[in-house]
Amino acid sequence: MALNFCNNNSLSAITAIPSSVSGGGLNLISTQTASSSANLSFTSGINSTYKEYIFKFYNIHPSTTANFTFQVNASGQAGFNETITSTAFRAQHTESGSTASLDYKTNIDQAQGTSYQVMAEQISTGNDESCSGTLHLFEPSSTTFVKHFITNLSAYMDSATSHNYFTAGYINTTSAITEIDFKMSSGNIDSGVIKLYGIS
Repeated sequence: MALNFCNNNSLSAITAIPSSVSGGGLNLISTQTASSSANLSFTSGINSTYKEYIFKFYNIHPSTTANFTFQVNASGQAGFNETITSTAFRAQHTESGSTASLDYKTNIDQAQGTSYQVMAEQISTGNDESCSGTLHLFEPSSTTFVKHFITNLSAYMDSATSHNYFTAGYINTTSAITEIDFKMSSGNIDSGVIKLYGIS
């Protein structure tokens, strides 16, 4: 007797997952670890193998109070200065509970800009201060569409505040994106880990 996987509500009755049930997987491509690094660049591994790539940031800690940022290169280009249009907003709450807000961040969005895109602001140098989160880059090898991205980072800001940053936008080129660079707006990335995954 065949088991109706979708309608059976008894976990003990499940003996195998049918072949028609599938899901995406995180496939680790590479890892970079900062050690007083001016930047961390991924110059290989971003290609047509996957339609989505995820960068995961683990405790990015700066050498001086600064913003955590990224930029990209299209195929055959250099300088990390592709054109970006983006949006940004932030939720914040202080440790004392005295301030809580949700606000749009006009100072870090871009309208056809070529600057590094800010993902988290004013991370300071206290021993316990850092930011962590993710960047999703969608179909970077497309030669038809612009390249969409979404970031979400949690940051311990320099004023004992929890900040949750949300940015999204597109890299306004139909050329393939093949390289990405991460750096602080000033100073080095003192420590932290970035992992690159492809989504199957």
